[in-house]
Order: sequence, then structure tokens, then C-alpha cells
Amino acid sequence: MKIKTFKTNPKLKNCFISNGKKEIQDLKKYVKHTYNVNCLLDRFGANTKLKKSSKGVYNVAGLSLLPSLKFCPMSFIAGCFEECLKSAGRGKFNNVVNARNNKSNFYNNDKNLFIELLIHELKLHVINCKKNNVNPSARLNVLSDIPYENTFVFDLFEEIYFYDYTKRSNRLEACNKIKNYKLMFSYSGKQEYQKQVSKAIEFSNPIAVVFKNEFPKMFLNRPVFNGDLSDIDNSTKDNHIIALKAKGSLARNSFNDFVVNN
Repeated sequence: MKIKTFKTNPKLKNCFISNGKKEIQDLKKYVKHTYNVNCLLDRFGANTKLKKSSKGVYNVAGLSLLPSLKFCPMSFIAGCFEECLKSAGRGKFNNVVNARNNKSNFYNNDKNLFIELLIHELKLHVINCKKNNVNPSARLNVLSDIPYENTFVFDLFEEIYFYDYTKRSNRLEACNKIKNYKLMFSYSGKQEYQKQVSKAIEFSNPIAVVFKNEFPKMFLNRPVFNGDLSDIDNSTKDNHIIALKAKGSLARNSFNDFVVNN
């Protein structure tokens, strides 16, 4: 099956924008046939954390790939790869794992078309939000740490409030220049990861910390904010610690420094 008639958008590096209903239909058929992917984004509240963050004011779309060291390269050094939330919630079901794996294969094998389909689905997300009188938001790295700032997706959708967590401190400076994208840094106490932490502290971005027990009032000389209520609220808390409760049996029983055993 061939995909035809893609119009190059000068804002994108090696990406394309389809400009017709027939082209989009062809794209969807090709992706379904080749990668068994029906859609990339969760736009309808299947992810309870994203739905909780919306609070009736936003509609948060999320993109969940299957976690890997390629998609989250600092996770091994940070000590969180084995304790990733990949198996939390719906992530324990085989159909969800398979869907995430298929999306990941799609990204790995044809990033250009992946971005093409993502752009189309973000357009639909904006339209749906306008119909429902809510603000569009999106988290493209639910279980990954991909630098989407290199794709110019954010430039194309200035009306969408994008946010993510990252373990890559070298993304903070560049992303802080993007008006509609906010990164929160993910902390770990592992010794090998301290260069990342030290660099992140130089910026005002919120720092997310997973605590095993009750949240302290201060951490890293910053006030602590309860981050288990809303990711969108978390993203607005510059110069704060975003406190998250350890979730899942692995995290609750963790003895490595990713989870702070306070």
C-alpha cells in the first residue's frame, strides 16, 4: 500500500503535512495495515491521571509508547527503568502493552509518518476541545522522554498547552523558550544521576520527586507541593518540588535512590 501526495511544510524538519481527506484516509489505512496502529493519542480519558488533571477546564491528550532505553535514555542511570509506571493502571493488560509496542515500532521505523499522524490527531483534538468548550492540552511523553521540540509540533499548535516530565536536563533550556510547552524535571538520588539534578536546579522548572512516605515541607531548598492531584497544576509550580507518592509494588518496596525513603 502506498501513501501519496504529501505536502512538505517548511516549518517541519523532514516531516510532512497531509492536505486532504483522501490523503489522511490513505495514511490511516497504511499505518493500520503496516503497524496495526489505529491511533496514537488517548483523547477520550482512558488514562485516569490525564483525565484527573483536566478538571473540566482542559482536555489532556496523551501519547504512550512502550518504555525503553531508547525512548527514555536516562532511566537506567536514574534507577527508574525497572520501576517505571509502564505496568501501572491499564498498563498491566496485554492489549494495552501490544498497542504501545505497535506505536513504538511505528515511531522507530517511520518517524516522518508518525509525526504526520500525530499532527492530524492533534488537529482533531483541538476541534473536539472547541466543540466542548474546554482548553486543549497534550502530554506527548507519558512513558517516554522524546525531544519533540525538534519536530516543530509545538509551533504548529500554539493553542495547545503541552507539558511533560523529563530526566534529561539538557532539554530544559531549549524547551523553556517554547511558550506553549512546559517541562518538569524528574529527580533521582542515584549518585550517577547527580549531574542531571545539579543542572536542573539551575532552572526554575518544577522538580518531581517520588516519596515513599509522607511528603516533607521542604526538599532541595524548595517548598513541596502535592503533585498527585493534577499534572497541569504541577507544571505551573516553578521553583517547587512536585511530590509524588510511590505507586505500584516495585516503587513502594524500592530500596534504590529513585524513590526517596524519607
